[in-house]
Amino acid sequence: MTIRETVPAAPVFAPVAQPRQFLSFTARIMGNGTDTGGLHAVELHLPPGESSPWHVHHEEDEWFHVIDGEIEAIVGDTRFRVGSGGFAFGPRHVPHGFRVTSATPTRLVLITVGGRFSDFIAENSVPIADGATLEVATPDLKKLAASASRYGQEVFGPLPD
Repeated sequence: MTIRETVPAAPVFAPVAQPRQFLSFTARIMGNGTDTGGLHAVELHLPPGESSPWHVHHEEDEWFHVIDGEIEAIVGDTRFRVGSGGFAFGPRHVPHGFRVTSATPTRLVLITVGGRFSDFIAENSVPIADGATLEVATPDLKKLAASASRYGQEVFGPLPD
């Protein structure tokens, strides 16, 4: 992997990010790419059983760092469990996704370099109050897929079983 963007010469400080409802979980955009030389960092808080859609990125690789809880990461045909402190990698052009497997909520950070991942999250989420109860929402995968295509991604639907 090659990082093509120039990292800013001045240090960047970001206060605690505004929570947002993305799909049916909480997201905080911690690094937006513009201020960080192309690095995007999004913290997610997910309830037990929650999952990402099955998707692929064409403009960036994606790293998953699990802070609390456990996920099953699916990258291509490979499945593996990632617990607290663990790390997984979803390379560009390889379909991937994850689901929460722990009985407790999971907190993880998604990191991408290049592309416009945090812009995609911002476009498909709404600001919420800190600690707000989230609306249970079934994602509109058709709308999400149309948005994803503008950001060099494809959304295929729910994760494979």
